[in-house]
Amino acid sequence: MKLEGIKVLDLSLFLPGPHLSMMMADHGAEVISLEPPGGEPIRNIGLKANSESVWFRNLYRGKKSINLNLKSEEGKEAFLRLCEQVDVVIEAFRPGVVNRLGIDYGVLSQRNPKLVMCSISAFGQTGPKRLKPAHDLSIEADSGAVFINQGQDGKPAMPGMPVADMAASLMALNGILMALLRRETTGQGDYLDISMQDALVSWYANVMGPCFAEQRSPEPKLERSWGGNAMYQLYQCADGQYLSLGGSELHFAKNLFTKLGREDLYALCKLPPGQQQTAIAFLRDTFIQQPLAYWQEWFADIDVCWSPVQDLNSAIRDPHLAEREMLVKDADGNEHLGVPIKFLHEPAQPEYRLPAFSQDTRSVLLSLGYSQTQIDAMEAAQAFIPSTREEVQS
Repeated sequence: MKLEGIKVLDLSLFLPGPHLSMMMADHGAEVISLEPPGGEPIRNIGLKANSESVWFRNLYRGKKSINLNLKSEEGKEAFLRLCEQVDVVIEAFRPGVVNRLGIDYGVLSQRNPKLVMCSISAFGQTGPKRLKPAHDLSIEADSGAVFINQGQDGKPAMPGMPVADMAASLMALNGILMALLRRETTGQGDYLDISMQDALVSWYANVMGPCFAEQRSPEPKLERSWGGNAMYQLYQCADGQYLSLGGSELHFAKNLFTKLGREDLYALCKLPPGQQQTAIAFLRDTFIQQPLAYWQEWFADIDVCWSPVQDLNSAIRDPHLAEREMLVKDADGNEHLGVPIKFLHEPAQPEYRLPAFSQDTRSVLLSLGYSQTQIDAMEAAQAFIPSTREEVQS
């Protein structure tokens, strides 16, 4: 696999860091998760299936779990020894915490000059908001994403996806892989400062017209992507379900209005977004007359960019996603999200084993050269919390 031989130490919790390190694990990296004394919080958040949190299962497959007390001399030294052997360290503490713990990049790079360290934080390591606490919703609100996510009633709506978290995950993964690639030439590691806000704002490339061209905020209901275009719109059907028109190219509009017998309205789709209300009103009045099943059959022989609005459970079980292996089951029948990065050569081979808290602490310490006697002494000195599950020695 592409990342075989790469070793990752992940100190982060919740979503961005664990998600990116899981993607690395899926492609062959050895990922060691350093959990805090109480364990990764998502072990106990949300619904469980077969005794494991679904959220935890979606982020921790194939990883190892260790615990080290970084405030103890023995635990910190073990951590530093481990950093000498890994390729990547991921952390998501509030800015300044790693410095106070004495495990910042300056310290770690002295022990391992080839190390790539990635810090993920809400607002980044610099700037006036760097110490402000925030999770995804706060970032989306502060960055304008909640504003542009407003409904047709003009009120902001709760975002349905943690896009700030996921944008940070993907940007961090990209940056880490770039740094590892460059290291092949220079032999030198690097440090990445990934801000969730930066990552989210970088996704605004196609929506910044009003801000950059006219120094104003957009009016979402009138914009091309958010409700001002007849062919990029949600429409209710007679049974209360919805369909989406998702392609504003003019040939799609011509095909649709021709079949509906209203070629005259096709011309309205040539107007700027926000000036197509007559076409939108006609389509609303049309689609509300029949149930979604009728329209699914009606659209079958017409080249128009459209889709039914599926509920999440139905969508994830779509046969297409099954064929794409984006919904998979492990040997015990537990469901998992699949791997989106699909290589022809050396494809991902996700390992569905989930680690118990601190399950691999002893085996990792043994791999660092500690003896069983030394490890017993470290446990007695509370340099780590042992696992309740019998460890598989490496």
